[in-house]
Amino acid sequence: MEDSKRTYGADLTTTTTAQQFVSLRAPAINIHPNKKWAQNGLTVAGGNGHGNGSNQLDDPLGLYVDDDQTIYVADEDNNRIMEWKLGAKSGKVVAGGNGEGNGTHQLKYPYDVIVDKERDNLIICDWGNRRVVQWSRRHGTSGETIISNIDCRGLTMDENGSLYVVDYGNDEVRRYRRGESKKTVVAGGNGRGSGLGQFSSPYYVSVDRDHSVYVSDWGNDRVMKWEEAAKQGIVVAGGQGRGDSLSQLAGPLGVVADQFGTVYVADQWNNRIVRWPKGVAEGNVIAGGNGGGSQPNQFVYPIGIGFDRHGNLYVADKWNFRIQKFSVEQTTNQ
Repeated sequence: MEDSKRTYGADLTTTTTAQQFVSLRAPAINIHPNKKWAQNGLTVAGGNGHGNGSNQLDDPLGLYVDDDQTIYVADEDNNRIMEWKLGAKSGKVVAGGNGEGNGTHQLKYPYDVIVDKERDNLIICDWGNRRVVQWSRRHGTSGETIISNIDCRGLTMDENGSLYVVDYGNDEVRRYRRGESKKTVVAGGNGRGSGLGQFSSPYYVSVDRDHSVYVSDWGNDRVMKWEEAAKQGIVVAGGQGRGDSLSQLAGPLGVVADQFGTVYVADQWNNRIVRWPKGVAEGNVIAGGNGGGSQPNQFVYPIGIGFDRHGNLYVADKWNFRIQKFSVEQTTNQ
């Protein structure tokens, strides 16, 4: 069934080489499994209370770090996407910001944003309007719907330009290839539940170079990995019931998988970011985990996460209305 208003990328060429791979949210370098980060974060966007000023955010959700210099934030309750240059005191509206609505110049509760660097577009989960829109970074006065009638929460892209979108309402992840109008369900799609072929309220997605997808399965308090063409997934983080032990998660949201197969997840209700190396039974806390609060080593509901090419960690700290950067600690052997 075709559910796009237009074919995704139909007017675009599809030639991409492996050398053009741009890792989305995962670092362009591999992160050593023993790498550590500073425990105090630095506020690099927002942090001035909730509001709609150029120096404020109101419920930041998904984020994307571009070239270590620019952060894009889905500023949900302001119905806009904000661009923040590192070191800037305020940001700039680059999509939406024209009130809540369904016009081509508007957004309604955007949940996630990524950059299609090959086409120089923002791609946005416009959740409140049940659509995915693309918005030119050069001529960004309005967006264009590329997928409609979808309860989208998170999205990402692989090296071929294929778009992966979480359909929360149908508990599935869809893939849309450039130049094709039909979706392919690559994870879930078997009804809501706790089976290995199911999700219960999936939110965010990451994809690796083998085209395996990693999905934060919020309602089941776990992260699932679905290899390409698999009929069911495997639990790679959590899955031991909701709790705060190192083998548990409580409402996982933002998720990143690096090329070692290490999974990083925003553990929402535990106010921490947890790393799960491949094949381990327990994760380890790399940021937060000090109770909910507004101190530099605390969060109040972390949502989106991402890394820059140096391995620095960025976290959308939702109810502190800020983006926190945790600098990677440099060592000689990592």
